[in-house]
Amino acid sequence: MLIGEVARRSGVSTRMLRHYDSLGLVRPMGRTGSGYREYSRDDIQRIFHIESLRSLGLSLRDVGRALDDPGFEPSELVEDLIRRTRERIADETALLTRLRRIGAAEPADWEDVLQTVALLQSLGSKSAGTRQRAALSAAGEVPVEVLAEAALREADPHVAGALRWALARSGGDGPALLAEGLGATAAEVRKRAVRSLAEIPGDEATALLRDALAHPDIVVRRYAALALGERGVADAVPTLVGMVVGEANDVDAADALGALARRPELADRIAAGLVERLDRGALEASARRRLAQALADVPGAAASGALERLSHDDDRAVALTAAYVLGIREGDPPPP
Repeated sequence: MLIGEVARRSGVSTRMLRHYDSLGLVRPMGRTGSGYREYSRDDIQRIFHIESLRSLGLSLRDVGRALDDPGFEPSELVEDLIRRTRERIADETALLTRLRRIGAAEPADWEDVLQTVALLQSLGSKSAGTRQRAALSAAGEVPVEVLAEAALREADPHVAGALRWALARSGGDGPALLAEGLGATAAEVRKRAVRSLAEIPGDEATALLRDALAHPDIVVRRYAALALGERGVADAVPTLVGMVVGEANDVDAADALGALARRPELADRIAAGLVERLDRGALEASARRRLAQALADVPGAAASGALERLSHDDDRAVALTAAYVLGIREGDPPPP
């Protein structure tokens, strides 16, 4: 079979067949009466073997080794092909993601495209200062998906704060995207997600924070409770009380409880929660002192009664703290 017919039947161009010949991959030994090379059945089968191996990503050099080296071990080469293929897929996926982000920004012209590309590159910079400046200028300029992704991976506290600020002003699907981060395997990602969610206003974010009160991660529950306390959501009270007792952001938790207690319908509920922890007993003196401090901003007879009890506590620091708070509540000067 002459080269032209082989090319038609195999789909390999005559130019490539000649290249295979020059490399010694396929060297037809037959000759026609006119001196033209003639491919045998074995030559054609080898061509198909070459094309099959090339389809896996092998170089022509590796193809020659695979076909002609009796000691060739394919496993190492296959593992290398797998690695290179994964790298290529990752690169192409990153490119696709970037193109989608540019498209989502709905650029009006090439200047908008270049501006979006510059922001995306800056958000991925190794320099924290560059990322922070990009975050502060990104609100409304890049898709909210980009900001959410950046916020979930950002470790620098200053950059993270700027990204949360940008997210809070970008609207869109920000809350839902951050909620996905609450299910991340890494604890730090979950923490970043709830902190970012806490700074987004609106009913959607509030509903997601309510759900987060039942999250298996206690850190997520605590940040959700603090945010909900600021929003006046009574569901946060049990977690906030637990934070005061457990000395976990206890000052912020006490402030949140005090703010909630300004609502008359919540004051008794908060006082009851704090008193209930006292009634359980077995609390360390430091925890009783923190409860006394938290009761300071809770109006009502229940809170005053608890403070009266604590003013006679066996621990002098607890007793003095409760007496001081009680004196302020009753308008008396604090003890010397």
